[in-house]
Amino acid sequence: MAWAVGEGLVRLEVRVGSGVGDLRSLQGWLRSDPDVRRSAVVEVRGSTPRPGEMGTALDMLQLVTGNGWSAASFVLALVAWRRTRPQQPRVEIRRGDTVIVLTDCSLEEIERASRALDATPDEDRDS
Repeated sequence: MAWAVGEGLVRLEVRVGSGVGDLRSLQGWLRSDPDVRRSAVVEVRGSTPRPGEMGTALDMLQLVTGNGWSAASFVLALVAWRRTRPQQPRVEIRRGDTVIVLTDCSLEEIERASRALDATPDEDRDS
């Protein structure tokens, strides 16, 4: 799916505490979720190298979302994936300066994550 410039895109980064294998698994899970697939492009990416490093490691998923974005559906998809893992990894979601961490996936944590993603200012949107 390609997004046209000016659609009000939102970029999210998702990291899991257990490596690239889990990132690929999460990527497949999110791509198979109809709500996420309809509203986001999901890619495994490397972060910017720190000074003195020679390249990037594949250490995050980047999601680019547009129209139809539902923070609640996205968070529930992450929670469902996490519950399928033998050792449920810590999941970190970054949107602009906002960082949300899922550790126990309690109802309170899920609600807090959904609200935080919905409430993030538009500073991370492309225009």
